[in-house]
Amino acid sequence: MASQSTFNDDEELFGEAAAEMRADVEEHLDAAWAELPDGDDVWETSADNVLGVLNGLRSALDAGDAEEHLRQAKKWYTMGVRADAFEDASDLEAEIEEIEEVLDGLEEARESVGGLTSTLPALRGTLDEAGGDREAGNAEDEPEADADDDADDADDESEADADDDEEEDEEE
Repeated sequence: MASQSTFNDDEELFGEAAAEMRADVEEHLDAAWAELPDGDDVWETSADNVLGVLNGLRSALDAGDAEEHLRQAKKWYTMGVRADAFEDASDLEAEIEEIEEVLDGLEEARESVGGLTSTLPALRGTLDEAGGDREAGNAEDEPEADADDDADDADDESEADADDDEEEDEEE
């Protein structure tokens, strides 16, 4: 009878261990979800310029400790599956896959934003430089335009003087 009692105790202990393992997996999955950014944090911004928006977005896309919690959940899930400790683990597997997809999406978006964050300041500098060159080119053209305007003004003055002379001649 002692061996039967020991066997029942072992089964009971294994059942407790399996329940604790499942609880650990669920706890880490919940913690992983909690670490993920809220949709509003990714969507809304209060930045004054594009670079500020991008930096804010990049920060908002940070998954925090979600990856570590997912790793812990997967570790305990794997142990439970190998030990055949779970009666049905399909729900845990599906949730693990869902969190992995979200983390992959966050990482992909973060890399894209990082690329823009490094590209846009250089692009702005290039555009500012090109705009400055155009303005400098226009400034060089302006003296010619001013000279043309001065010549037109001189012609107008000459005509006005000539008209004045004609009026004086007529009066005499």
